[in-house]
Amino acid sequence: MMKGRAVQAGEFWDVVVITAADARQEGAYRQQIADKLARRELPLGVRYHVFSDPPGPKIGGYSQRLPNASALGKIFTALPFGDPVYQMLDVKLAIYVDFPSNMRPGVLVTCADDIELYSSDGLAVTFDRPGITALAHPSTLEIGTTHGVFVLEDSDSEYRDLQYRTCRSYLHKPNIAKMHESGAVTLNPRRLYPSRSPKDASLSEVVYTDSLFYMDHGTVKVLLGFLEELGAISCEIDAYGDFLQALGPDATLDYTENTANVSKVEAELAEVRRKIYSLLRGTEFTVIVLNNSKFCHIGTLQEYLYHLTADTSLQAELGLQSEVFSVVADQDENLSREVCVIHSLLDAKCKVSPRSVIEYSRLGPGVSVGGSCVISGSCIRIRCIVPDKSFVSSLSLMIDGRVMYATILFGIEDNLKKNVGSLSDLNALQIFGGSLVQRLELWGIQVSEDLFSGDQKALSLWNIRIFPCYATMEESVSAAAEMLEAMNSKSQMRLGGARRVSVEEMLSYKNVDEMLRFRQELYEEIRRRRGASY
Repeated sequence: MMKGRAVQAGEFWDVVVITAADARQEGAYRQQIADKLARRELPLGVRYHVFSDPPGPKIGGYSQRLPNASALGKIFTALPFGDPVYQMLDVKLAIYVDFPSNMRPGVLVTCADDIELYSSDGLAVTFDRPGITALAHPSTLEIGTTHGVFVLEDSDSEYRDLQYRTCRSYLHKPNIAKMHESGAVTLNPRRLYPSRSPKDASLSEVVYTDSLFYMDHGTVKVLLGFLEELGAISCEIDAYGDFLQALGPDATLDYTENTANVSKVEAELAEVRRKIYSLLRGTEFTVIVLNNSKFCHIGTLQEYLYHLTADTSLQAELGLQSEVFSVVADQDENLSREVCVIHSLLDAKCKVSPRSVIEYSRLGPGVSVGGSCVISGSCIRIRCIVPDKSFVSSLSLMIDGRVMYATILFGIEDNLKKNVGSLSDLNALQIFGGSLVQRLELWGIQVSEDLFSGDQKALSLWNIRIFPCYATMEESVSAAAEMLEAMNSKSQMRLGGARRVSVEEMLSYKNVDEMLRFRQELYEEIRRRRGASY
């Protein structure tokens, strides 16, 4: 293992770059990397850099579909294995450990919320071709609608676990009709050759979807030159949608006018896309097809819960555990095997139902957690019933020079991105699977002009001010428990005069030092109570 030791030249990555959405997120990432290096949890002698988006249009995001990662980042999401606990960054570096020695100078681009597992029949995945090279994984057509899909040249060679194919075009989150029309749909090679690869052989048709991609040194220089020419970035540029859709002999300009997957459309977007298209025309586009592979996306709460509590295949392949670096006292009766507990302390008398994840938290004897819940970064000592499909996460804040706390409450299936244009349309928004307006009435919150932060033409659960701030986490959690109780019993309550903030505001006020200190306190108590040396 390379963790904690100095790597040799050419043995590992020269530079590891993490992108952040803003300066505050950049600071949080830098601190976490520094802490991991101090604990010797990363390879040493490598340059780790964090760069934030400049003010204006964003490339990075705030993990709105996985809000337990919003404050400290998806790339630092804890996974239930390793000692100490592995985070997504550790897993990424481990999975890609062989790539640098089989790669010409260039840049590898990957996301922070997916895991690629594959078998290549002993052959190395080699990035040595000019232009851009991407990995491809056989997927259902339904999965293809939410990812990038490759339209490949026909292959003359017989089935292999690893194949190098030429790509004719790249479709970004296409519908099923578009996949068929473009020739992206193919017979499942696992069905044609079941003895070689029996997994998922029941599927008759598949498409090849994207994960990471590599750009050779020449291509990177071309893009850097374009950035210098462009100057300030005035619109959202997506490395997958805007770079890869320009590639292949069948690529057309049509996508430059399609704004379906753009979070905020700027006037300059189509023109910038056309320039990128012209810039990358003729760039060679190779796809490394990994026929015996699995692409696991962990970017939503539903996916997160499934993969960590119910995906027995992934659990076996990665060695995921139901309890990792935690103290779960005498929980044989109260804790299901389908519960995942990470870096947490659970009292013997608390109850946690199946398909729930508890991370970086402390639960007392009077706590009862329903099924399919996520509890993150919280200390719940009071008697509390958390209903099924609930998300609970406490954040430390710094407001006007004072340390404060607020606890986020949502339903697992709530859409935090959905927005409406005016207060009169609030009935279209739901929280905990029910009417937002009705919940506000139960919580004694008046609908008014100052109920939402940020863009007043995009009112959403993300920017609604419903979470009260207090001087201690205990007070914050107590208020959250009252809100849950009012909702469960359909009885009205009053939050009093506490200042209320939105998740959007909480991230701008986040107190990274205090949140990491809380995790460190848990770490030290877990280590002491387990009597182990780490």
